[in-house]
Amino acid sequence: MEIFINRMEVENVTQVIQESVRMLEMLPESEQELASQLIKRLVIAWDPDFTKLTPEERQRLEAAEQRIDNGEYVKDCDIEW
Repeated sequence: MEIFINRMEVENVTQVIQESVRMLEMLPESEQELASQLIKRLVIAWDPDFTKLTPEERQRLEAAEQRIDNGEYVKDCDIEW
């Protein structure tokens, strides 16, 4: 399993994630699947309903909310569909 990362996202990837991906790529494919399942279980234990935000997600959400407050978006009720 080879992991591809969008170039735009590379600058946001931490050293820990980069090192983890390198180590995962060293494993045989069967072991990569096992590691993937472990990571999924860790994420679900941390956030069982997938509602927690990462720091980057929180920043993007707050920026979007600020744009809404500044009137940079058109409300759907203002559009004549």
